[in-house]
Amino acid sequence: MIKVSLPGFSYLLLGLLVGCQPAPQQAADEPVNEQHVAQDEAMTSKPRPVVYQMMTRLFGNKQSANIPWGTIEQNGVGKFADIDDAALDGIRELGATHVWYTGVPHHAVIRDYSDYGISQDDPDVVKGRAGSPYAVKDYYNVNPDLAMDPANRLAEWQGLIDRTHAHGLKVVMDIVPNHVARHYQSLSKDEDVEDFGASDDTSVEYARNNNFYYIPGLAFEVPQGPPPLGGEAHPLADGEFAEYPAKWTGNGARTARPDAGDWYETVKINFGVRPDGSPDFPVLPADYADKSCAEHLAFWADKSLPDSWHKFRDIALYWTNKGVDGFRYDMAQMVPVEFWSYLNCSIKAVNPDAFLLSEIYIPEQYRNYIYLGKMDYLYDKVGTYDALRAIVEGKASTDSLPAVFEDIGDIHRHMLMFLENHDEQRIASPAFAGDPVKAKPAMVVSSLVAGGANLVYFGQEVGEPAAGDAGFGKATRTSIFDYWGVPAHQRWMNGGRFDGGLLTQEEKSLRDFYARLLNLASTEPAFQGEFADLHQVNRRQRGYEGNLYSFVRILDQHRVIVVANFDKQSKQTELRIPAGVLAGMGLTQGQYGLRDLLAERVAGQLVVGKGEGSLTVSLAPYQSLVLKVQHL
Repeated sequence: MIKVSLPGFSYLLLGLLVGCQPAPQQAADEPVNEQHVAQDEAMTSKPRPVVYQMMTRLFGNKQSANIPWGTIEQNGVGKFADIDDAALDGIRELGATHVWYTGVPHHAVIRDYSDYGISQDDPDVVKGRAGSPYAVKDYYNVNPDLAMDPANRLAEWQGLIDRTHAHGLKVVMDIVPNHVARHYQSLSKDEDVEDFGASDDTSVEYARNNNFYYIPGLAFEVPQGPPPLGGEAHPLADGEFAEYPAKWTGNGARTARPDAGDWYETVKINFGVRPDGSPDFPVLPADYADKSCAEHLAFWADKSLPDSWHKFRDIALYWTNKGVDGFRYDMAQMVPVEFWSYLNCSIKAVNPDAFLLSEIYIPEQYRNYIYLGKMDYLYDKVGTYDALRAIVEGKASTDSLPAVFEDIGDIHRHMLMFLENHDEQRIASPAFAGDPVKAKPAMVVSSLVAGGANLVYFGQEVGEPAAGDAGFGKATRTSIFDYWGVPAHQRWMNGGRFDGGLLTQEEKSLRDFYARLLNLASTEPAFQGEFADLHQVNRRQRGYEGNLYSFVRILDQHRVIVVANFDKQSKQTELRIPAGVLAGMGLTQGQYGLRDLLAERVAGQLVVGKGEGSLTVSLAPYQSLVLKVQHL
């Protein structure tokens, strides 16, 4: 077995043993980066995170009328209080270590809370009736929809934080640095905190300490598109919204009238990036990728920085000090990596164990966001998700996977794997698999192939298909913009018992599969270790086709062989394990027992002889084997 001290690099070297080539980011003979080692090993020393994402507004909703564009009274809404001990026990049963409470910060909503001093939001610049959770209106308080008593909403959120911790779970919430709601107004900030834009010079398009970008001399115009609220009359739905001068829109649109497809409900934050894209702040030297967070903070300590940097640092520390354990950063790739260095290291100085997750879709920037920006985890959408989805849909074969996993070989411990989240189509929808069983092998590979974190989206574990058009939100994705019920999830919720009492037998079986798989992903030591691809060496074996995928995970004496069948037909093949991988597994000539950890049963033998290992595998349609090697 080839030994090196960089954990991610051992992932690549085992790949070399079976014919892969090293990733271009670092050649095999380059010196090991000790800071990268420390950053990676700090993550390896803890249980692998399993993140349970819920749309908090929908999670506890018991009403099932599901009237398009329905009000709270018609369609209901979930509350913080609904996420009780029974609910948290159920989340914990799935193997979750973290709960990502989506939509908690106070965002724009079409509901009258003026009795609580909250200004009304204009439907012309709000998506849906319940509003986008990514159009934050007040970063120092939470969505009043989620509270039994809106006046007491912050205390109710604190109570949920405390309940979550009492169940051994960590709390993750959203921060959206790239943009805020068109009408941002914090009622809850301390007196010494200034609102975004309060001191901006609005006569110029750009100034370093302006919080927004402006279009001087022009007033904002509401985009031309479908009428708000599905055409329902509303006193503020008049096709107008007072904003002078107009601001750049959240996705970077620089016109006074954005398009209906733009993020027109938001305005873009200025982080000191000039309109031509050049930085108006100190640029981190490249060698800071090799330095610790303490060294990063020392770099920033004597620097003059854009005002927005300080505002978002203060917001993150405000929630950290209330017990929030980490943050999911929306569209982090639209914010300069230097800001992430400043923010993330400021958070880590207060909570070294903070969980910091970045939404990013630019693979060539991954390593910058990890090592310069000090992110813990990045979305693996462009690589693993896209590849596995194509296989499930029958548009590609498993032959595409070795290259995908080789590309992230050196950073696999920093990747978040998922098959669903609030942005993606539901597996069970006709637009994806149409049947959640078809994606079970993809979920096994996604959950076990890398050493990073896993995510499951509420309702995924019971096959929620997102079949209804909610209003602004359309079928195939569970709406994040509307008041709505989630039928399959509600059957597990069972009127607030959270015991699965109304699930069908198929839904119960699927949830049991997810629970066994995700608990394995988090607790089996081998899945924090090294990786070796078995697919390429077995591709010419009889019965081994482009709808099977296999690999090995190894940590010390913990050795697991994973074989997944993506086909609707049963498969049988003789799986070969080459000499180099056997050496990595520490196996010599003889016979070894195999136990299927997923099915919890004895599953044959691995025979090692003449420098090669072999085992007979038989798989039912869409079945996977997770075989732990044991001495007889």
